[in-house]
Amino acid sequence: MNATDRVLVYGATGHTGRFVVDELLRRGLVPVLAGRSAERLAAVPPRHAALERRVVGIDDPDLLRRAVAGTGAVINCAGPFLDTALPLAQAAVQAGAHYLDVTAEQPVVQALYRDLDAPARAAGVAVVPAMAFYGGLADLLVTAALDGGSRADEVEVAIGLDRWWPTAGTRVTGARNTATRLVIRGNALTALESPAPSGTWSYPSPLGEQSVVQMPFSEVITIDRHLDVGELRSYLNTAPLEDLRDDATPAPVSTDEHGRSAQRFVVDVLVRHGADTRRTSATGRDIYAVTAPIVVEGAVRLLDGRHRGPGAAAPGEAFDAADVLATLERDAGAIAVQRSARASARPVRAADSA
Repeated sequence: MNATDRVLVYGATGHTGRFVVDELLRRGLVPVLAGRSAERLAAVPPRHAALERRVVGIDDPDLLRRAVAGTGAVINCAGPFLDTALPLAQAAVQAGAHYLDVTAEQPVVQALYRDLDAPARAAGVAVVPAMAFYGGLADLLVTAALDGGSRADEVEVAIGLDRWWPTAGTRVTGARNTATRLVIRGNALTALESPAPSGTWSYPSPLGEQSVVQMPFSEVITIDRHLDVGELRSYLNTAPLEDLRDDATPAPVSTDEHGRSAQRFVVDVLVRHGADTRRTSATGRDIYAVTAPIVVEGAVRLLDGRHRGPGAAAPGEAFDAADVLATLERDAGAIAVQRSARASARPVRAADSA
């Protein structure tokens, strides 16, 4: 079997990992299930029982390289990514495999860009972190809104969830990630003010007007990687944050044949260059489930050559952003994308900036 058909999924037994394995199968690829727990790998769903499984931790580089051997790409779904991303990405690059992950953690993306760009170029492979709901989707939307350009005076990203049922992995990652969050101000990455600015945002349907707070995720780092942005602010509505902070909030529960929860989301971006303001938004269901077609679309394009070459890259830098979004909308049915015509005025009321 050709290595380009085989994709190692690290964290394959986790909530997001199972969606990723199903999506790889849907796309005709061969998942290789991997993770740290032999017990969990032995208890995969019946539909995954015939797939190859590899038990490997992150603390032995030689074992990791051997685990990656014979695969064309690695998808890392195992958080906290502060612990797993760099060792696994290094193993992938050394084994000659592409690497993608689904991290929302800013320091992880920074470390991968810093440490693995040159080795990945030398190895002829790509390293694309944050190819997911958090990070990648906003990056793709902003890149597509620029329509081939690379300069924006101002970018605002507003992520809205009608509720948040967090996975155990989300809770562990949140506790592990204590780094100061970064925004872009004056064309440079800079620390978010404390306390974080808040206000209101008028989201597209189904959310409408919501209270928001600046809550930047990995999209700030990916956008800064390849676009020249003067100011970037990133918001999250406050209602799902209350869910996340409540220890009694349950994990997501399947409500359809695909295993998705009933959660609805909107990612709304405003991109301003001079007097021209463009608004693009993506709506869909279940932030964990939608990550699977996003990251698998990236893996497919890395394996079939539809990307912009080796090295560490942002999603919108590695791939044709508009084409990826169109594929996610048309073929995967994962999102619905709305684009506004060019506007001379801001179409929504933004949150307070101070």
